Amino acid sequence: MIRPLGVTRGLHDGLYVQFSEVLDAGQNARLHTLHHALMADLPAGVDDVLPGYGNVYVDFDAAVIPPERVRAWVQRHLDTLGTGAEEGGRHVDLPVRYDGPDLPDVATRTGLSVAEVIRRHTENAYRVYAVGFTPGFPFLGEVPEGLRVPRRDTPRPQVPAGAVAIANAQTCVYPLLSPGGWNLLGTALVTVYDPNRDRPFLLDAGDTVRFVPGDGETPVLPAVRETWPAHPARPALRIEEPGLLDLLLGGGRMRQGHRGLARSGPLDVRSADFANGLVGNPPGTPLLELTLRGPVLTALRDMVVGIAGFGMVADTRPMQQGFVLRAGETLRFTSTRHGARGYLAVAGGLETTPFLGSADTDLLGRVGRPLRAGDVLGVAHEVAAVPGFASMPLTLPEAVTLRLRPGPQASAEALRALDGATFRVAAADRMGLRLGGPRVPGGQVISEGTPLGAVQITPAGEPIVLLADRGRLGGYAKPAVVHPLDLPLAAQLRPGQSVTFQAVADTVAWTMPALPRNPKT
Repeated sequence: MIRPLGVTRGLHDGLYVQFSEVLDAGQNARLHTLHHALMADLPAGVDDVLPGYGNVYVDFDAAVIPPERVRAWVQRHLDTLGTGAEEGGRHVDLPVRYDGPDLPDVATRTGLSVAEVIRRHTENAYRVYAVGFTPGFPFLGEVPEGLRVPRRDTPRPQVPAGAVAIANAQTCVYPLLSPGGWNLLGTALVTVYDPNRDRPFLLDAGDTVRFVPGDGETPVLPAVRETWPAHPARPALRIEEPGLLDLLLGGGRMRQGHRGLARSGPLDVRSADFANGLVGNPPGTPLLELTLRGPVLTALRDMVVGIAGFGMVADTRPMQQGFVLRAGETLRFTSTRHGARGYLAVAGGLETTPFLGSADTDLLGRVGRPLRAGDVLGVAHEVAAVPGFASMPLTLPEAVTLRLRPGPQASAEALRALDGATFRVAAADRMGLRLGGPRVPGGQVISEGTPLGAVQITPAGEPIVLLADRGRLGGYAKPAVVHPLDLPLAAQLRPGQSVTFQAVADTVAWTMPALPRNPKT
């Protein structure tokens, strides 16, 4: 069946193609066959196709391709899918040093000795059901019955790179430092993801993995893959002092979610597109996202610059208007108390060195990094831009209310708890907003694709609004999704700020069989 998230034209939308509600190797193989078929026949407007354990999530832009065309495209491939599946992948033995902090607790909760936990974890080969959450993160199954323990009620803010963990029937390897709620058993002694390798990802869906007890040093983190040239062809801006978090971003890294790479892109797309428009650039042209406190920049050539957004103002320069920055001039920013992110665009865009089709920064994936003193950015193209262009100024309300649509795991209880409730932003980054306030009914689900703006509820009842750098697959309930038109407001929230939710009516969910109408054997 297919579960839609509802429609807002011109903005992100999505639907799920459901094959199974439980771990099922045969159905998982079939859904990966569908994923490969869809990826080989992508129409314009489909931004990504993410296979999970039991479903495929299709992310699309309803302004480019109407939902009914997406459904017809998916159904056409379902009709020809048949009942078979593709052949399995490679087998990989993965050495593990069993020293995880949760190993004794898992032994206690299962009534096993530590040695028996290790023996049971290593006795079988596991299927790679999906790759996601973070780059190269393998979702593996199935853990033996006697070894199964649930996720932690509250995820850890940081899980070390290489951690091997279990949750219910799943086991995994955390390729990189990231949040996570699984139980940590040990440390992998082989790097499963490195953006600098010819083959960045060690494991693919359909592979099998056997964990082998071993000893050795923890592998070093992969080096960051730079996303702009060290010696640009047309030097334009030299960074004298970095801001709090200055990132090179463009239109996002599309169609790489099945590898776990972040969608990335500007958090406040409205302000980013406004900044690009001020200098005549099309939407998605590479620019800088500045957070809370901007950098100090020196111009190395004459150029037309546009700045838009919130959280800061440019000293002596107009906000939300294109202007000329002369060679030798310095641009400084002063922080304000209203908003969190501003955007700086230069006419012609910034010169980049793309990775898998995009130069967007993926901090978790070690693709790109924040600016630092001494960096030099170049202009990608020489253009004849006209300074002084402006439009209606962007505004940001003092009190923020985010509209909510029903999500993939919508329930009356969760929507009632969210509707009209006020929460406090406990923490905020590009992955999401962690909120404190009333407890919301939630829980765990089989890991599946996560929509942009999904309100994920941990088993402890804490809402997390998922943003551009969210994990691409997740296993917590998502009873609501922030209305796409309100995502720019969510991007401008800062820690300590209050936010209220308002539930809105949406399209009634509908289902259809995932099996083809005329199965072919």
